[in-house]
Amino acid sequence: MKVLIIDDEKAMHLVMSKMLGKIPDLEIVGMFQDSLRAFSYIETHSVDLVFVDISMPKENGLDFAKRMAESDRDLPIIFVTSHKDYAMDAFDVYALDYIVKPVSFERLEKSVNRARAIHHYDYSDKKEDTFFIYCFGGIEVRSSMGPVKWISRKSEEVFAYLVMHHGRMVSRERIIEDIFPEMPRKNAVTYLNTVIYQIRKSLDPHGLKAIVHSNKDHYGLDLENATIDFVELENKLLTLDETSPEYMEEALRIEEVYIGPLFGERAFLWSFSDIERFHRLHGTFVKKLVPELLKNKEHNTAISLLKKIWSYNELDEEVVELLLHSYASKMDRVAFIELFEQYTGMMKIELGTSPSKELVGYYSEQLRELNRK
Repeated sequence: MKVLIIDDEKAMHLVMSKMLGKIPDLEIVGMFQDSLRAFSYIETHSVDLVFVDISMPKENGLDFAKRMAESDRDLPIIFVTSHKDYAMDAFDVYALDYIVKPVSFERLEKSVNRARAIHHYDYSDKKEDTFFIYCFGGIEVRSSMGPVKWISRKSEEVFAYLVMHHGRMVSRERIIEDIFPEMPRKNAVTYLNTVIYQIRKSLDPHGLKAIVHSNKDHYGLDLENATIDFVELENKLLTLDETSPEYMEEALRIEEVYIGPLFGERAFLWSFSDIERFHRLHGTFVKKLVPELLKNKEHNTAISLLKKIWSYNELDEEVVELLLHSYASKMDRVAFIELFEQYTGMMKIELGTSPSKELVGYYSEQLRELNRK
């Protein structure tokens, strides 16, 4: 099912894409801040379902729905809005559903299932054992039956470990060395066998038990039918076309895949190098994206993305300089000063030093400019 999101708030794009991304057989093909551009997209692209906000500038969601009906397109529309007062108006234009913010995943999933049932979307070409693995910000495995419930935290960890090996078989000795390093070998072998049994048992209700492979002394996962978020991120970054007119929208959609560090609070000791690798990959991408956002006067989006990577390392001077530049471009003198003072304080407390001369010089020069305006 190909889905479009229309909301003038970029924050809702992040919220909706994160939740919709957990629903199997659903692809977000576009996210727009106004319905006029969305309508143009629909005229030339295949779309199965639209989530649209009602209160928007230029053309509101109700007018958009009326225009869709007048164009004789039988396209299901689900309104997502902060206002309950529009409910009757929404159904007057034959909306499929009406969801009041804040949106819950359960409510969203119910609406999607309703759209599938009413409009009879055919997914016969999809393999029944298609499933999703989310590793950014935590660890979650989800099939059409819902999320996998792990029997133990260790079974979750070993599964995550095998996922990071991309379907390759891993020796028992290496697994023991990385995950059970302090346990006597005999006990570790017994424990590992128990954990593998628990993984299969957890996956069984989802029809995924057979993806766990083992031989005499190796274990691995068959991930042919899995969609894995970190694999998707790397692949999409490799194919991102900077010359495309849709570059910015596509780049922001790709960025949203990285909802937090690999495995989130479940950061396993063996995963630290991969956590750092993806953090650098995401950070480099955001730093490259910010100048383009500022050029398009998307100051709030640039600031939001920079704060996201700054939260992982508040001593990153390059990010601080980009944030200062963003505040200066926005003419936000108060935030500009507060950020520099906050960073200066952290440098003194954490490292017993001061910001570089280059940053201090940049700050002083920009502050003079802001004071003149």
